[in-house]
Amino acid sequence: FTTHTPVPAGHDVFPHHLMDRYFASYWEQLGLSRDEFLRLGETPDSRGHGFNMTALVMRLSAHVNGVSREHGRVSREMWQHFWPGLPADQIPIRSVTNGIHAPTWISPELHHLYSKSLSPTWTHTCDDPAMWQRVMDVPDHELWAVRQTMKRKLMGFIRERARVGWMHGHLQPSQVLTRGTLLDPEALTIGFARRFATYKRATLLFRDLERLKALLQDRWRPVQLVFAGKAHPADEPGRYFIHEVLNFCHDHKLGGRIAFLEDYEMHMAKYLVQGVDIWLNTPRFPLEASGTSGMKAALNGVLNLSVLDGWWVEGYNGANGWGIQPLSEQADTQAQDHHDAEQLYRILEQEVVPLFYQRDRDGIPRGWLQMVKECIRTIAPQFCTTRMLKDYVGLMYRAATVRPPTTW
Repeated sequence: FTTHTPVPAGHDVFPHHLMDRYFASYWEQLGLSRDEFLRLGETPDSRGHGFNMTALVMRLSAHVNGVSREHGRVSREMWQHFWPGLPADQIPIRSVTNGIHAPTWISPELHHLYSKSLSPTWTHTCDDPAMWQRVMDVPDHELWAVRQTMKRKLMGFIRERARVGWMHGHLQPSQVLTRGTLLDPEALTIGFARRFATYKRATLLFRDLERLKALLQDRWRPVQLVFAGKAHPADEPGRYFIHEVLNFCHDHKLGGRIAFLEDYEMHMAKYLVQGVDIWLNTPRFPLEASGTSGMKAALNGVLNLSVLDGWWVEGYNGANGWGIQPLSEQADTQAQDHHDAEQLYRILEQEVVPLFYQRDRDGIPRGWLQMVKECIRTIAPQFCTTRMLKDYVGLMYRAATVRPPTTW
């Protein structure tokens, strides 16, 4: 069994009266009493009040894993009560970090460059570090030209969506502007696209509007933001986050440097992870189980700026992107938000923006591209589905054929 999130909303709990309604005949078929059956879904929080589906599956599984090394640690602490008296580091919940299917997410332009510079069959050996080492030898001007092409395609996609919406009468004039028609293809572009769950803190960058305005309105080194995503219909706080972002998009004092793209789906996601310069991820530690959008961006030469949680704890090496060191998970939410926002502004002001706009006489950001190459070299072999599936076979599936189920 693979558990996918520590967030309570991701662990369904059903009241006992519904279990009685739908499973009254089922426990009899299993030779169990009602109480014995209900205990299979019992946790300290739900005892006597609800049937926890995650608890049920964990009790019936021989092997359990989280989806990143950090998530494995969090899960062992979260479910430690299943193994009373056993230290957290000995709890039998392992981890297999997620990976992405590179051929699906890498742009056609970069696919061609990899085929030419790495190997014509690079998609068959995605987990080979030696192959990805060759990316360091790709000429800067070739990589930069490809990255600029991908960015122009994103800007064209954004403007065409706005044009079609206007042509069909779906958008008001102000909405055309908030959909990104004023974005500059030469400006440093930060992308944030994912579910608008509250723990992902989509509005963290808006905590200090004066510092944000300074970044967006810099005449010589402007920054712009592209947001996309959806909230669950029942997630009122998440929907409010989208409303807040849209309000900032409408703020003329921010110069049209913020866009929100509606109807987020896979087709749009491809343009975003391929075309922005920075992929922003600001989850509240330690609630990010893994995350995969940053992996997709990284394999396209997009640098991650992320809280050190989920997969990024393993991916970040200090030279392939930027990491926000979180406070202890025991810290209150206000302290976490203040601390993380301060780090975010500092990194943008002092590191990201200067590096992006530092160009040689040919207009090429050599230092930036060195980090892009390091990003691709280190992340591509470690966070692809080839590596992930090999881990599942070696750590989980093969073991399941020879080891007896865990006893409870």
